[in-house]
Amino acid sequence: MSTIDINSDLGEGIGNDEAIMPYITSCNIACGGHAGDLSSMQETLLLAQQYKVKIGAHPSFPDRENFGRKTMHLSDSELKESILSQVSALSHAAGSLGLSLHHIKPHGALYNQAAKDPALAKTIVGIIKDHFKELTLFAPPGSALLKEGKQQGITVWTEVFADRNYREDLSLVPRSEANAVIHEEKEVLSHLKNMLCERKVKTINHQWIPITADTICVHGDNPHAVSLARNIHNFIHGTLQS
Repeated sequence: MSTIDINSDLGEGIGNDEAIMPYITSCNIACGGHAGDLSSMQETLLLAQQYKVKIGAHPSFPDRENFGRKTMHLSDSELKESILSQVSALSHAAGSLGLSLHHIKPHGALYNQAAKDPALAKTIVGIIKDHFKELTLFAPPGSALLKEGKQQGITVWTEVFADRNYREDLSLVPRSEANAVIHEEKEVLSHLKNMLCERKVKTINHQWIPITADTICVHGDNPHAVSLARNIHNFIHGTLQS
């Protein structure tokens, strides 16, 4: 395989954005729902420009108190208004700097809920198709969000996580359960190599399931995010391209 995208969730006030930038090719910028404001968006946009990193919006449920990690039961119109407001804010900030967006990746509970809720997935994809049809959607493998995006004809990239274990339906093992996160670097890279080279993943129950990947996520709020991003970058540009 020649190359693959590496993305990270940034602009969330963690403080390591610039340290991660050299090792990624796409960034997902918080745009006011769970974190972020005009100042942080502009700062992250300028870093993305400096490091030639593709820019994406990272909208969430409007829930700064819980960092967007709690499911909210909004009406269709409320959700549309919130997502439109968030993505438009980042788009306008980017435009003022002569930059443009490449993709949209929902955050936290919005991402996880849309992966299994066809109605929510349809709402999100509909917003993209109606207002941001030139943008790519990042979605988890085997998800309702991925299926809806492809069905409605928008561009979709399948996103995988190098340091997370999967279930047989290709959903992530919840962080509340044991062994949700892979901590050992050798295991992370082995897990990643299986997904990228063999196109299969070993699930938490030791079953091998086919999987495809267009982009790999490194969470910016992971305490080892910079090291993990660097190791994945070196692995891809060494082992996979040698």
